[in-house]
Amino acid sequence: MIKFFLPLTFLIVLLSCTNTEKPLSNDLVKANWQETLPGIWKTVINKGETYNFIDQAPVAPKVEAIKKLGNSGFPLDKSSIEIKVINGKTYISLPLKKEEQIYGLGLNFKSLDQVGKVKRLHVDHYNHRDDGRTHAPVPFYVSSLGYGVFINSAQYIDVYVGTGVKKDNPDAPKPRDRNTDPNWESNPYSNAVEILIPSDKAEILVFEGETPMKVVQRFNLFFGGGVIPPKWGLGFWQRTPTLYNNKEVMKEISDFKEKNFPLDVIGLEPGWHSKSYPCTFEWDAERFPNPSQFINQVDNESVKLNLWCNPYVSPSSSMYDKLMPLSGSHKVWGGIVPDLNMEEARNIYGDHIMKNQISLGISGFKVDEVDGFDYWLWPDVATFPSGVSAEQTRQTYGLKFMDMVTDLYRKQNTRTYGLARANNAGGVAMPYALYNDQYAHQDFIAGLANSGFNGVLWEPEVRESDSAEEWLRRMQTSCLSPMAMINAWGSGTKPWSFPEVYEACQEIAYLRMQLLPYLYSSFSRYYFEGFPPFRAMALEDSYNSERKLIKKELDHTDNPYQQALLKENLTQYMMGDNIMVAPMFTGMKEREVILPKGRWFNFYTGSFMGDGEVITVAPPVNQIPLFVRDGGIIPMIPPIRQTSEWKEGTPLTLRVYGNAPAEFILYDDDGKSYDFEKGKYTTKLLKADKGVGQIKDLQNNSSWTYGEIHWEFMTKTNVPIK
Repeated sequence: MIKFFLPLTFLIVLLSCTNTEKPLSNDLVKANWQETLPGIWKTVINKGETYNFIDQAPVAPKVEAIKKLGNSGFPLDKSSIEIKVINGKTYISLPLKKEEQIYGLGLNFKSLDQVGKVKRLHVDHYNHRDDGRTHAPVPFYVSSLGYGVFINSAQYIDVYVGTGVKKDNPDAPKPRDRNTDPNWESNPYSNAVEILIPSDKAEILVFEGETPMKVVQRFNLFFGGGVIPPKWGLGFWQRTPTLYNNKEVMKEISDFKEKNFPLDVIGLEPGWHSKSYPCTFEWDAERFPNPSQFINQVDNESVKLNLWCNPYVSPSSSMYDKLMPLSGSHKVWGGIVPDLNMEEARNIYGDHIMKNQISLGISGFKVDEVDGFDYWLWPDVATFPSGVSAEQTRQTYGLKFMDMVTDLYRKQNTRTYGLARANNAGGVAMPYALYNDQYAHQDFIAGLANSGFNGVLWEPEVRESDSAEEWLRRMQTSCLSPMAMINAWGSGTKPWSFPEVYEACQEIAYLRMQLLPYLYSSFSRYYFEGFPPFRAMALEDSYNSERKLIKKELDHTDNPYQQALLKENLTQYMMGDNIMVAPMFTGMKEREVILPKGRWFNFYTGSFMGDGEVITVAPPVNQIPLFVRDGGIIPMIPPIRQTSEWKEGTPLTLRVYGNAPAEFILYDDDGKSYDFEKGKYTTKLLKADKGVGQIKDLQNNSSWTYGEIHWEFMTKTNVPIK
């Protein structure tokens, strides 16, 4: 396992912050805020919890990148922060202003602004209650005023976001008579975010930032920065039905080639195991009689294999007896739960996976059922031999499994990319996208927007549809997400399942392939600078600053644009720095799009669309509305069917939109190894102004994928590079 070590000076600073004064006689704790890194402050109550997210995080902070963000001082009034320890529990109260929005607190599918919500942050299977039980209940929130708060506890935490009005609040709203007053409110204004930790030990971190984006950057960099997937991971994925055998998988690959549809990854579902639910992690001898030969056949088609699993080990597995004493007190579906907090258990489990799958050429895993439901998984009364509680194990099990598997690939200097049903704080650098069993299209887009506040990736897969229109709309959004995938394990669907929209599905899949240089560069910013590659409009500086100003200064507005800004925007999101996506949903012929201040242009035509206004668009059915900001550069390659064609000499077109001076950092590396972490990558600064483009080398320590380069000014003729 590769270990990451904190710099000695950073360790000294951290150690200096571990003693907060003992509780005062009235149970109040006097917080001792210490700056541990630029713009990050910490206070610790009773030495903090011994098992926490920071200690379990697999990657150390990117200290130098955090320093580059600067620091303008502690962002809150310290006197307004109240901490109490009562009856073995920690109570925290932080200020909340009337004009403030609170984002984050887990991967939410129904809301962005959490003001007025009560959350129990608890890893769980998806539910529709929007109550904090979710796949990534990250105990971190971001304020529209430019700060963030992180609770470093791996327990179930209760958060009351402006829901309780204290009697000593000088700004408390006056009581209203519900019988006669039409302005009576069920949830009157509260001036606090209140947090309950079920322990007398706690650790609180405050992140400063001039904007919400800077706060998110600092948080992501604190946990090691985001992931750069292997290039093949950004291609198209198809998951096969549960009991497919080797011949059926090869036929699937052949059909994709015959139909001329992109394909880079085939996912095998539970039937590849000799037994599953619980799993053996050993190949079924009838369906896959010669796994090594089969994997080589797939590889010869330039396709990667991804394997479904849940982590609970079947009695039929050859590692079962070895792991039995290293597992929890309760079983799941008759399988043992290996204690992944024990190095011995990780080694046995990891060696088995390495021998039977990874060493044969398997590219990665889909990790299912590491979230819930409560009646599926171990109860909170379960015990584990490491001494880590069942609750803390539940909160971190997905993270620990991803870390174990990723470490196996690191030992081979090979990148992986996969799926998981649970993540949490500390998992920013894990090369996995989250998914779940629910299937509401609009919720999928809300998840994409929310993911950017929580340091996770969300994948809006396509499964099945009731109509051709719905199939196309889902395909369009999946192809503009962290992972483009059809999950056909139960339905057997193919991209061509609805022939009347097949060409449109093919078109959006090939557009994704053309955008690979843009997507890859966007993920590099996630890794190096902490910018989430997919994110809510509320993380755009102009969008947030306008909304904040309106919220603060206006009690009422009749301006349609201002009214739109005040509402939650759950149906638009940013893909990278320059492209705004406004999905169409089934039944829509047209839709409204909010264009923040700054000129925006139609991606397809380059025509001007608006500036600080709400517009209505009615695109042709084969197009998902895409908008590019003024001065946006979009690097694109010709349509390719597989990422294996994205190789040395690939032509590159640099599209430039609008008239503002444009800049973009184009990133490239070998696309498969971790050598980029050692500085082996290439970056070039692309600049364009008044119809003239320039390219400047920033770093050139890796092979270069591209050949001939053309500038395409969307309002002018193409200008080739001499």
